[in-house]
Amino acid sequence: MISTKLYQYVENSVRKNWELPALTNFRGETLTYEGLADRILFLHYIFQKLGLKKDDKISILGKNSINWAVTYLAIVSYGAVVVPILPDFKASDVHHIVNHSDSLVLFSLGSLYENLDAKKMQNLIAIFSLDDFSIFSIKKKGNEDILKNARTNYLEKYRGILNRNNFKLTNIENNSLASLVYTSGTTGFSKGVMLSHNSLAANIDFALRHMPLKPGDKIVSFLPIAHVFGCVFEFLFPIASGCHITFLAKIPSPKIIMTAFQEVHPRLILSVPLVIEKIYRKQIKPVLSKPLMKILLKIPLMRNKIHAKINNKLNHVFGGNFTEIVIGGAALNEEVETFLKTIRFKYTVGYGMTECAPLISYTGWQDFRMKSTGQIVDTMEVKINSSDPYKEIGEILVRGENVMNGYYKNEEATREALDKEGWLHTGDLGLIDRDNFIFIKGRSKSMILGSSGQNIYPEEIESKLNNLPYIQESIVIKRQSQLIALVYPDLESVDAGQISENQLEEIMQKNKSLLNTDMPAYMKINKIEIYPEEFEKTPKKSIKRFLYNTPVD
Repeated sequence: MISTKLYQYVENSVRKNWELPALTNFRGETLTYEGLADRILFLHYIFQKLGLKKDDKISILGKNSINWAVTYLAIVSYGAVVVPILPDFKASDVHHIVNHSDSLVLFSLGSLYENLDAKKMQNLIAIFSLDDFSIFSIKKKGNEDILKNARTNYLEKYRGILNRNNFKLTNIENNSLASLVYTSGTTGFSKGVMLSHNSLAANIDFALRHMPLKPGDKIVSFLPIAHVFGCVFEFLFPIASGCHITFLAKIPSPKIIMTAFQEVHPRLILSVPLVIEKIYRKQIKPVLSKPLMKILLKIPLMRNKIHAKINNKLNHVFGGNFTEIVIGGAALNEEVETFLKTIRFKYTVGYGMTECAPLISYTGWQDFRMKSTGQIVDTMEVKINSSDPYKEIGEILVRGENVMNGYYKNEEATREALDKEGWLHTGDLGLIDRDNFIFIKGRSKSMILGSSGQNIYPEEIESKLNNLPYIQESIVIKRQSQLIALVYPDLESVDAGQISENQLEEIMQKNKSLLNTDMPAYMKINKIEIYPEEFEKTPKKSIKRFLYNTPVD
């Protein structure tokens, strides 16, 4: 168990950095640490008046913002359990997560709440706006004036005056449940990962010791903070460090991200590979491919000067003030990584998963070994499930402080993931070296990383696709940053309907449009390709996915 409790990281930082800016909506409102404390206590008063108790569940549906962050911190520091929901989820998925998690309260952006049906979330006793904390719906009579009373009375126990010396949060032990993070929205695929205060505190503890930030350092939060990667390393760890976090409210384009970097000059940057790879392919590779440049790069002195110039340009693109860029979520393209390592660009690659809140391995950029994902973090231990973990590829197993408690209300899935000795079976295949650097060689899991860091589970898409006309089976893959559905047609129905090849292509286009209307933006299919024969299968009749996946560009 980590010695410092999760709530103490928040409490200590708020008191220490009272006057400093804490949270900013990009080109909008800014909240100081004093203001953060004030809003946390305001929500605590509301929770208390609603009769919420320790371990009660509260869902948040919204985009990265000050109020999202305030609500999250208020929930976990009250002792309740936060259930973050991705804003891209369809209404039916939101209903399912709210119900499955046993949430009693929902905070939602107004624009997202318009698509919901409160009658399908019967357990909720109150629904609040994430825009301004106004009430959308409240069940218990007499609670209609709860906001009015809160604005008047929430500082009663502070005698109306809040300062850094009297601000104090409730003692919550690290073995308490902090969050339920759903890896998917759809019934049958969703698993609520139970993360304790300790697993989050362990990640913060490691980051404070190995990725040091100072009070006032600036961070740009553009990864979805409803995902644990963005939540911990663009939000919780920076808060514990006294940083100033700027939120990009919606899933941003690379252009918006780069604009924010130029304005904010962040001290630490987290990224998914796609952002780095796009910059390399669009801005660097065309220059390196010019005939004269190829000649100059063969001359050692000129090569060093060119590399130094490109390095300086890349540093400027990312704001010019960062200590390093931590890339996670998927493998970095080998060509891109080789070039970045050659010019001594300050990048490193980490490895994690939701079930570890999220960190499994990381090493600072100066000691990072290419093609690895860093060393196992010192709050964890690792082993490779093979006879020779240094030479023979096997499943990566981990255990330690970061690991989840299990999956909420799903004992079978928990038993499959966590063995009796506490080892988490990651589903990833790899090797380690003598210094415990992890080298991932493949993924036995089928998860696809979306362009902005979202987890995409192809089975969800396939289950809906396979129900559409003239489709017998399908497999969804990622190719050149696009989602492609390979479809084996129902030939019996095709023959019976005397469907021509051109007609079948038209039907598949209609199927694509029909499917995409029921998918969040990051899960939409770009193309359906007709596959001429049945997919090769295992003895258990599962499609051998690895035969059809192409390398991510």
